[in-house]
Amino acid sequence: MLKTPGYFSMHRVPPKFIANFDSATAMLRANAMYLRGKEFSGLGFMPRSARPLGTVINSLPQSVKEQIYIWSGYSEAIPGADMSKVDVEDITKWVTSEYPEREYPAVMIGSSNGAGVHLNAALGIPWLPQTFLIPVQQPDVHPDETLDGMKAGMEPARLLLEANPDIQLHHMHDANQDRLMLGKMGYFRVKKLKLGEQYEKFLREHLPPGGTIILNECHRTWPTTRLGERHIFQHGALGGATESEFHEGSERVTKYLERYGSHKRQWDTPEKNEVSPEAEWGFEPSLREDVERFARENGYKVKRLVYEEPEHLSPLVADLYRWWYRQRQLRPNRLMLESFIVLEPYWALRTGSVPFWMKFNMEPSLEWATHYLENTEPYDDIHLMLFSHGVEAVGLPSIDQWKSVFEFARKKGSFLGVDEKSFPRDFGVFVKYQTDLMDIPARYPMPGMLTLNQFERFLDENQGRYRVQFLDHSATETATVAAR
Repeated sequence: MLKTPGYFSMHRVPPKFIANFDSATAMLRANAMYLRGKEFSGLGFMPRSARPLGTVINSLPQSVKEQIYIWSGYSEAIPGADMSKVDVEDITKWVTSEYPEREYPAVMIGSSNGAGVHLNAALGIPWLPQTFLIPVQQPDVHPDETLDGMKAGMEPARLLLEANPDIQLHHMHDANQDRLMLGKMGYFRVKKLKLGEQYEKFLREHLPPGGTIILNECHRTWPTTRLGERHIFQHGALGGATESEFHEGSERVTKYLERYGSHKRQWDTPEKNEVSPEAEWGFEPSLREDVERFARENGYKVKRLVYEEPEHLSPLVADLYRWWYRQRQLRPNRLMLESFIVLEPYWALRTGSVPFWMKFNMEPSLEWATHYLENTEPYDDIHLMLFSHGVEAVGLPSIDQWKSVFEFARKKGSFLGVDEKSFPRDFGVFVKYQTDLMDIPARYPMPGMLTLNQFERFLDENQGRYRVQFLDHSATETATVAAR
C-alpha cells in the first residue's frame, strides 16, 4: 500500500528493510496493539485519514490499480547491494519495543499465525516472531522465470547471511500468488536460529521467574533446494496451487499462464534436494534448542503448541473463544472469518465475535472454513473479511463461492470492507474493513485475561478434537492430541 505522512505517528518505526505488508509484521502489530488497548486499524500502519484513499483506488482502472500495488511494494524493497547493512537484531529490537512495558505470565515465540494472535490476546501475552520478510529489489526478473529469480538472489543472499550468522534464509518465489510483486522484488524470508540479545533481554525483563515460554511450532514443510549451509530456495508457497503444480505443472497452471500472456506454459523449477520448514509459516527447530537452553539457565518453563497446517489452530481458537464467552455469560452467536493479515483481535472481543482465521483467500482456506461450519454449532451471524492480492491466481475462489459460507448463518451473512466487484483487486479493503467492523452493533467490555490454567482446562475438556498438540516440555505429557 502507498505510504503517506503520519503512518507511523502512533507506533515505533520499524527498520526500513522490513516489509510492512507481511504476515509477521502485521500480526505482531495486531498482537501488540491489542495489549496496548488499541484497535488494529488500517493494518496497524495506515491512519483513519487514509480510508477515502481505498475508495479512490478501487475506482481506478485495473491496470492502474495493479501498478499502484506493484510500486507500493517495490517502495519497501531494498537494493541487493545493501543486504550487508541489514542487522536482524534491529528487527527484534523494534519487535520488543512494540509491547507495553509490563510483566507477562507467558510469552509466545515462533511461527506466524492469525489464530495465534487471538490466542495471545485472550491470554494477554506477547508474541515474538521467528520469521520476517525482507524484500529485495529484482527489477529484471520475469515472475515466471523461477531459475532467474533464484540466480538473482544469490549475491544478496551471500551478503545478508555473512552479516547475520544466526539466521537461515528462505528465498521464496511464488509466481502464483505474488505475481504482481515478483516483477520488482524478491521475497527473502529469514528465520532466527537463536533467540539473540534483544529477545533474551525482553524475556528477562518481562517474564518473571517460573514464567512460561510457549513455542508456536507450525510443522508445515515444502520441497526445497539447498543452496548453502543457511540458504534455501523455495519454489511456490501455500495457497491455491499445490506443490506438484508448482514443480510439475497442470492444466490449471497452463490456463493461468495463458491468461497472463506469459511465454511459459509451466514453471521451470530447480532440482529439489530436501524438505524444509515452509518459508512463511513453518517453524525452524534450531530455535527450540536455543529456547530450551535459555529456559534452563533462567528458570522458565517451556511448552510447545504443535500443529501441521497453519489453519489447524483456527478451530481450536474459535471454540476456545466460544467456551470463554459462555464462561462470561455471553452468547457466542457471531462468527468473524478473517483472511491473512486482515484480522482484528480488539474488535473481535469488543463485539463478542468468535474469530476464525484463514491463512489466505484461496480454495484450501475456503475448505477449512466450510469444514469448520459443517462441524460446529450454527452461528446467527457470519461476517467475512477477504484479503486481496490482485491476481486471478490458480485456486482462487470466486466471490460467489466465498458467499457460500453465509448459507451457514441462521440469521445473516455479510462481508466486512469487501468490494465484491473489485475482488481480488479490492485494495480498498485494507482501510475499509475497520469501518464495517465498527458498524456491528454489539459492544462488550474488554475481558480480563484468560489464564494458562483455563486454557489447559479447555484442552483437557476437548481432548481428541483438534489437530494440535500442547506439550509440556518439562514432562512427557500431551495436553491435547489427535485429529478433528
